[in-house]
Amino acid sequence: MYLSTAAAHPAASIEQQVFRIISKRKAIRASRVRKTASLARDLRFDTVDVVDIILELERSFHIVIPDEVPLYTVGDFVRFVREHAAA
Repeated sequence: MYLSTAAAHPAASIEQQVFRIISKRKAIRASRVRKTASLARDLRFDTVDVVDIILELERSFHIVIPDEVPLYTVGDFVRFVREHAAA
């Protein structure tokens, strides 16, 4: 399992880590994950997959992602983590 704190990594690295966490959920190559990809439509993730991704992001970046935050695309996850991870 790849765990790291955001404080030690620049924004580009945050994006790479988010891509890696998302891609590992369904064994998709991280290089094939795009910020515009919809988790449900493009990547075929179900609710359990999304919850697992959220939990992993929370652990990795020491953040809390509230249930009401709209997260539909890979870019939504990257944006949220960048905005909320410790600088």
